[in-house]
Amino acid sequence: MSMPAKPQQLSECSITVACPDILEDGNTMTDFLPMERERGITIQSAAVTFLWPPQQSLAPGQQPKSINLIDTPGHQDFRYEVDRCLPILDGAVCILDAVKGVETHTERVWESAQLSKIPRLIFVNKLDRDGASFKRSCLEVASRLRTYPLICQIPWWNKDEFVGVIDIINLVGMKFSSTGQMSLVSEETIGKENPTLRAEMDKARLSLIETLSEHDDAVMEEFLELEKDVPTSSIKKAVRKLIMDGEAKFSPIFAGASLKNIGVQPLLDGVIDYLPSPLDRPEVEVIQGKKAMPLSKLLTLQDKKKKNHGHQANHQSPITTIGHVFKVVDDPRRGMMSFVRVYHGALNRSNHLYNSNMNAFEKAQALLHVSAKDHQDIQHLSTGQIGALTGLKQARTGDTLLTFPGSHNPKAPEQFRAVHIKTLDTPPAVAFISIEPYTKTASEKIEEALSKLSREDPSIRWSKDEKTDQLILSGMGLLHLEIAQHRLLTHYKIDRDAAIWGDIEVEYSECLLSPVPPHRAVFDRPMRGENGKAACTATLVPVEDHHRHESILESCVERDGNIIHIAIPLPEGTEDHDSLPFDAELVRQQLLNGVIAGLSRGPRRNCPVRKTHVTITFDPETDFFGNMTTGGHITNAALQAVRACLKEAHANSAMGILEPFTNVTIHCPEEASHAIQHDLVSARGGAVLEVRRPEESEADAAFISEGGGIDLSRVYVPPDPYESVQSLRDPKKSVVRMLEIVGKAPLKDMMKYDSQLRSMTGGRHSLQLDPGEFELVTGPREKMLG
Repeated sequence: MSMPAKPQQLSECSITVACPDILEDGNTMTDFLPMERERGITIQSAAVTFLWPPQQSLAPGQQPKSINLIDTPGHQDFRYEVDRCLPILDGAVCILDAVKGVETHTERVWESAQLSKIPRLIFVNKLDRDGASFKRSCLEVASRLRTYPLICQIPWWNKDEFVGVIDIINLVGMKFSSTGQMSLVSEETIGKENPTLRAEMDKARLSLIETLSEHDDAVMEEFLELEKDVPTSSIKKAVRKLIMDGEAKFSPIFAGASLKNIGVQPLLDGVIDYLPSPLDRPEVEVIQGKKAMPLSKLLTLQDKKKKNHGHQANHQSPITTIGHVFKVVDDPRRGMMSFVRVYHGALNRSNHLYNSNMNAFEKAQALLHVSAKDHQDIQHLSTGQIGALTGLKQARTGDTLLTFPGSHNPKAPEQFRAVHIKTLDTPPAVAFISIEPYTKTASEKIEEALSKLSREDPSIRWSKDEKTDQLILSGMGLLHLEIAQHRLLTHYKIDRDAAIWGDIEVEYSECLLSPVPPHRAVFDRPMRGENGKAACTATLVPVEDHHRHESILESCVERDGNIIHIAIPLPEGTEDHDSLPFDAELVRQQLLNGVIAGLSRGPRRNCPVRKTHVTITFDPETDFFGNMTTGGHITNAALQAVRACLKEAHANSAMGILEPFTNVTIHCPEEASHAIQHDLVSARGGAVLEVRRPEESEADAAFISEGGGIDLSRVYVPPDPYESVQSLRDPKKSVVRMLEIVGKAPLKDMMKYDSQLRSMTGGRHSLQLDPGEFELVTGPREKMLG
């Protein structure tokens, strides 16, 4: 376990990288939750820090690098768990199943990494399984992920048994025993024992060099002189240079079978060789108010302001530390732990931390170095490092923590109170479970547990019906809620018999079908024993395409499929919002809170309202009443105005019902495909979008994907062993022709569809469900819902 560097030292030897779980037998170090080990999947992202390469394998005077590994889930229900880790990464390893190839969920996470411009490696895993194809996986990388595969390794087959990998850059073979021990085999030995493999090694290396020479002048010059004998150092330097910008136009490909420990060590070598350190990454972008800018620009602007006002520019940074809370975990021994990455300065355990999202100072009880379930107390974290803080009572996932000079007497400078690192919007929930506690004591205990659970995972929401005391727990899918329920019962010690637990059902929503006239609401009731008064006007219309373009220009807020525009018109003679008798940004947030609360329950089915464009107008001349206008009154005025609009829409039969759909991919025998398609459309209310053979993507070698894609005929991939050697195993077993059905269907009818498919295919199928859109319910289905 590595100790952090000294304060103020940039971690040029540290790399933060994410990858889905690459071990599959349920004993992965990072899968330490009991349910993770039981199901053999990753549920929570976990952090591990280690040194690589091992000290004994390094030359005298060399030091190993420190790798912060974030192990992330692979299941689509936990996509948000992956997305919220992406912004803190220096690099990522994309794990592909060599049997399934590029799955829909892989494409979604790849797109998220693309938005964050994270340099990536690709590891084609499970090459020891029946049906594995390195060739097909690489071609799908090109056609579906639209990145050119730079083949750095080719699989080593002994007939049809996967025994190791060939490193074509270093020209060495790595053979693995049944116990996972690696032995190096020279190219000369490979040439004597397997001339065909030796020839493929040369072909692969030459193809890689040719590709690099087209985009790197230095490699081109060496290639013209040396051909395939271009030095290893030049190849590695060129590969690293090509992927460093995070655009993923090129991606290095590695091979292995992690269950047998084949290829894991050279993959870690690839992380060191090709992925960037914190020094190589662009500096963090911060948001001040509504303006996004690099952190250095923000600090420079503050120095300029000091000079303009006649003050001497201070060489000391006005912000000593900036960090991002990317995860919160309730640990049985330590309590709430806030995982943080430091982007600027050094974070000391004694610092007073300003949470710019909560507008409050806190002080941590301890600062920990975390390696999965093992913790070690430390004194500080330097730039680029990851650790965990305990004792923070308000920090949530996505919050920004700042420290300032002279933090012994904490005070946040006004110009930095709204500075924060951009976070992802929480996706809307698509499924829910009802909980009805028997007693008030049980209700309070469950509510406390739900508050901690939603603080850990912001994609879990909960609400309470004040009339019936029923609790509603919402999440991203069947598995997501099963895990949440299990965590309530085991980790938070909720007695199952203390409440009635409903079945997991889909979360319907409501939407506006036609515009509603403006409604002005005046809230003048006492709050907490104090009189007050505030007003505002709400205008609601259904969301259309032009609203989304306008929202970017007007800096509107998008939340749960709604677009919310807060308008505060300037009175005549007022130059800007800073001249108003109130804090305009604070009032905007209070109005936004009221709108969100108003949209949380619709008038038709008490479901969340989505796909609605809301404009809230707060006129300083008519809606602000001086000292009588408090934040609570402003929030409630917005809530009442929105609910008045929705109530009128419902009275005019202008509220529709939205149902969550899921994108469906079914891999099944051809003989069962017609029955499945008919069932998907007629019985499940879905639609079939495409039927294809899995091999079609590689059969059409001249295929060029839309948008300037990749010509697959130019992509080098080594042959799979069964292409040239006919396997003699099971000679009498007939070959089953498989089809892939791609479609969409209501999530309600798909949640337990796997068992239905089992009876139709005899168990010879795979079903993949990925999040879809909310779609309007019409006809008989709407009448059934009421």
